[in-house]
Amino acid sequence: MPGGAGAGAGDAPGDGTGGRATALFSGIGRACIRFRWAVVVSWVLLTVAAVAFLPSLGEVIRNDNAAFLPASSPSVRAMALAAPFLTADQQTGIIVAVRADGPLTSADQAAVDRIEAAARRAPAVVTVRDAAVSPGGQARTAVVEFSPAVTGAGRAGATAVAAIRADFTDLPAGLSVHLTGPLPELVDQQRAGERTANHVELISAILILALLAVAFRSALAPLAALAPAGLALALAGPLIAESARVGVEISSLLQLLLTALVLGAGTDYGLFLIFRYRENLRRGLAPDAAIEAAVGRVGESITFSAATVMAALLSLLLASFGLYRGVGPGLALGILVVLAVELTFFPALLSVLGRSVFWPAVPAPGPARPGRWGAVAARVSGRPAAALVAGTAVLGALAVSLAQYAPSGFDPGGFIAGSDSGVGENALVRYFGASAVGDTEVVVRLPTPVWDTVTRVVTLTDGFRRTGQFTSVVGALDAEGPYLLTPQFLSRGYSLLGPPGALPIVEPAGSRVPRYAYDTYRATAQYISPDGRTLLFRVSLSAGTPGTTAALQAIPAIRRTVGAVARSVGADAWGVAGQAASAADVSAVSGSDILKIAPVVLAVLFLLLALVLRSLVAPLYLVASVAISYAASLGLAVLIFVVIGHQLGVNFTLPFFMFIFIMALGEDYNILVMSRIREEAARLPLRQAVASALGTTGTTVTSAGLVLAGTFGVLAVATSGQIRQIGTGLALGILLDTFVVRTLMVPSAAVLCGRWNWWPSRLLAEAVTVDPLAASAHLPPPPLSGTGAGAWPGTSPGLPGGGGSATGDGTPGGGPADQP
Repeated sequence: MPGGAGAGAGDAPGDGTGGRATALFSGIGRACIRFRWAVVVSWVLLTVAAVAFLPSLGEVIRNDNAAFLPASSPSVRAMALAAPFLTADQQTGIIVAVRADGPLTSADQAAVDRIEAAARRAPAVVTVRDAAVSPGGQARTAVVEFSPAVTGAGRAGATAVAAIRADFTDLPAGLSVHLTGPLPELVDQQRAGERTANHVELISAILILALLAVAFRSALAPLAALAPAGLALALAGPLIAESARVGVEISSLLQLLLTALVLGAGTDYGLFLIFRYRENLRRGLAPDAAIEAAVGRVGESITFSAATVMAALLSLLLASFGLYRGVGPGLALGILVVLAVELTFFPALLSVLGRSVFWPAVPAPGPARPGRWGAVAARVSGRPAAALVAGTAVLGALAVSLAQYAPSGFDPGGFIAGSDSGVGENALVRYFGASAVGDTEVVVRLPTPVWDTVTRVVTLTDGFRRTGQFTSVVGALDAEGPYLLTPQFLSRGYSLLGPPGALPIVEPAGSRVPRYAYDTYRATAQYISPDGRTLLFRVSLSAGTPGTTAALQAIPAIRRTVGAVARSVGADAWGVAGQAASAADVSAVSGSDILKIAPVVLAVLFLLLALVLRSLVAPLYLVASVAISYAASLGLAVLIFVVIGHQLGVNFTLPFFMFIFIMALGEDYNILVMSRIREEAARLPLRQAVASALGTTGTTVTSAGLVLAGTFGVLAVATSGQIRQIGTGLALGILLDTFVVRTLMVPSAAVLCGRWNWWPSRLLAEAVTVDPLAASAHLPPPPLSGTGAGAWPGTSPGLPGGGGSATGDGTPGGGPADQP
């Protein structure tokens, strides 16, 4: 094949590792070009089959953050204490019927009876039972228990919920009926998540196309660069969903991050290839030879870039928080798909399109044209210390805001606003009080049954009410019923009837206990366990509703207070459960996870950089650069949301995901820039090599950074709450990394380190000492033929350029050949 990419000056002299890598990826490119149509069609057919026959992400999503907590978490232990009051292995829903203009009429009651009867026949429904009527008689509820088959929702849960809601028709005028509760909320969240993911995909695609149209001044190149990323996203979703069968935990957060990551990273890798392809065309290579040479040179950089991202993501398997353990492998699989598509499908597609991919600005052979990044490169390489100090000062100033960091809670409300479940929850709060939804539960375990000393119920109830931590406390003495509850009533009821949880709904014939007393005593079963040793109290927090940041931050004090009151009655176990308690535990576990995983990520990134750069020095400051970039990016997020926005904190996941993505994606650009510097350093003194590499890769890095930041930025405008914070933080962090760290600080550090950048590789010992002008400006023009015998000594056949670089531009200082 003409213009095949062989080992050239981009490899360190005598460094066979680089030459073998170039030959390997050149071979991949050559094969994809030869079988171009088979490669393109095979990928398309594989993607269509995956979409058709594998589950979608929406069918396997779990949105309950508390379900991802480790068993040792205080809220999980509290839920274990509360097990006697929970329905095991079943999802629940609540039918709520409301008449806003007055009490429910007899026609309303008949309509609700009909709906309950129909719900009992719905798929996956175990039971439907009446629950309560509001004090004013305007609302009525019924509890729906679903079979374990709908756990985690998915298609079965959506079908069951839809079947019940389908009967909310032909209602009397003024009556409204809604289905809310855990399972319906999850179904509505998944549906909303899928809509949001679709919006993110659409907006991201439009943004990427607009940015690439500016970069290429071409109509077809942006579509060609986006196509592999779109194909990878379509294929990755079903593959990740299928991985749920082997235990990968998938959340809606993964679904949104996958869209941004795959489209962003996939487009970035495509840019690395297509910019190099255009550069090779300008150097006179035929299209297929230019593609092969581009894959040979950039393939290794792309592979190691993807490896750094996957390694960082797979390190999440060490996390204690199950949400991270699921997000990590899922996203890593997405990046693996991206890599495979970009290294095979994209070269084949470019071969099909040829030069026309750049129409109407089809590149013609000729000298490289200096551009904006040429001037930046000259200044940075000329005054490296000043550039490094300035960049460090900017990042350090932003990192100061970390002193104001505080974690925030989940999105307030816990449901999708405007959905049927959301309207239903609002109705529950309005007619039954805030404790009807999002309860916080206090659980106390006694050493002996409460029937032995029933006054302990009074002591606990009064003790909790006096703490000031709760606006309401509902326990066994507050059970619904017409009879006034007292300790004596509980004691007498137990002596006559036994444990309340063992009593049938209908009082047995011949009972000597009045019906109203029977019903009232039986209602205490929701607060006293069958063995009488566990007591449950439903409380409302003074700090605010359970989903707020204030509630999350109050949990540690609440736990200490509950412990003091429980110890006063000799309790041997106690706990606080509910959304606020789970949020506090998630925040704590997330903080400990980042401390545990950060050293692993840093070590893995160092090793990968050492392999690709064949150096132990450069990786040190490269890893340090992304660490500084992370601190500055998180500080900027705190500045925006807490200092300027006056929010109580930033979402607990933001520091974690910013660390993983900033560290991993930042190394993407490190690898691209430093690989090019290493390539140029084989033919030029280091200062000129840095200037040449930065001038040549400047547009590539900034275009890729803008694309990746833009895709994460879409999350900031297309979502709300915690996802918006994550999108904003990641977008700003990537922009900082792109325009400050990668294009200023890293090249400056490379110049200051000099030839020690490459220690202990052979490039250190064979540093070039020739006059740079003689090496670049005074050489005669290279041949444009792909295979002619006039190729310069030391160059790969058909790859013109001084000193044998596959991409050397033949101009003084190596001007930015990738400028449009």
